[in-house]
Amino acid sequence: MTNKRELKKIINYVCNDLIAECVAASLYHGKPDEENVSAILSSILKIQNDYVSRISHPEPGMKAKDYFKDLTTNFNKQVSEIIDQIGNLD
Repeated sequence: MTNKRELKKIINYVCNDLIAECVAASLYHGKPDEENVSAILSSILKIQNDYVSRISHPEPGMKAKDYFKDLTTNFNKQVSEIIDQIGNLD
């Protein structure tokens, strides 16, 4: 397992790439609905803030290894959902 600092860097890096992909998709896929684009961008920022803050304050009573494993699987699941939403921009 990586340390907390590296995990935060990874989350920030992935979210920044998602934002860049969303902006690029909105510019090059014709005229997508601006509300959809802004909703996707705001959900990316919410995910980033949520997971970075959850790294700093783990759940009490849970083993650290299990907590961070659950955190990364949930993050990966939400990232794949965001990628699907970006792919479906029209």
